[in-house]
Amino acid sequence: MKLDIGRRHFLKVAGIGGALLASGLWKNSVIAAGDDFVFLQISDTHWGFSNPQINPDFAGTLKEEIASINTLKSPPDFIMFSGDLTHVTDDDQERRKRLTEFRKVIAELKIKDVRLMPGEHDASLDEGEAYKELLGPEMHYVFDHKGVHFIVLDNVSDPRTVLGEAQLEWLAADLKKLDKAAPIVVFTHRPLFDLVPGWEWYTRDGSEALKLLMPYENVVALYGHIHQEHHHMTGHIAHHACKGSMYPLPAPGSVPVKAPVPWDPAAPYRGLGFRTLDAHVKPVKYDLTEYSVNGEVMK
Repeated sequence: MKLDIGRRHFLKVAGIGGALLASGLWKNSVIAAGDDFVFLQISDTHWGFSNPQINPDFAGTLKEEIASINTLKSPPDFIMFSGDLTHVTDDDQERRKRLTEFRKVIAELKIKDVRLMPGEHDASLDEGEAYKELLGPEMHYVFDHKGVHFIVLDNVSDPRTVLGEAQLEWLAADLKKLDKAAPIVVFTHRPLFDLVPGWEWYTRDGSEALKLLMPYENVVALYGHIHQEHHHMTGHIAHHACKGSMYPLPAPGSVPVKAPVPWDPAAPYRGLGFRTLDAHVKPVKYDLTEYSVNGEVMK
């Protein structure tokens, strides 16, 4: 069974982290009928990764994703790359080279509303210096789209794995402008909640951000970093992780040491792929369908 390409049936995109129909994500949504829209979240592309034992197509995966996106009959309104755009290196010049190459590769996208945020691989070793120089000065920011308020938080550029006091104050000031029923999407790279602190799958002061968000009725948090599908609730706030685009990681806490899952020639691209999320307002319900990187429905 192949995925039918279309705005109502979502998207066939090889290796993409997630596709969301935005108007159904919140109970008591204030978005009017007809304001539905689709956006893409792509995470953990790790440009510069070069281990064929983990992904023999390490130089081609991102390019294949872009080619797939460019064939869509109903393109998404915008694309969010949610961090770890490049693979970590302690060589400052190599980091700049990888960020420059990443920028060049994604310039081939026909969808020009492309938004970026850093992951720790991009920004933790130099506190985002190269990222800001080559991809733009905004490490955390907000934007609005068709009645939805999007908040992009930076929990990677501070090597202490924190948002930090200044960013929390900025978040509080931004939220004060909003109605308590406003639909809000929060993008982070790392999860805001404590998933596996020993693997740095958490944000030290993430609970402070969640306290600020808790009074708002319609909040969804989307993140990457863990290279797999994962769902979690903090009170009424739903957190959804998407799969990575370069290699999968083991299930949270399932092994003593976190490491990329080796490539299996018998099951190419296992753990990589994309999902559709069909969200219903009444009752609040999420229908997820998982797809392999070639668009086959996973059973």
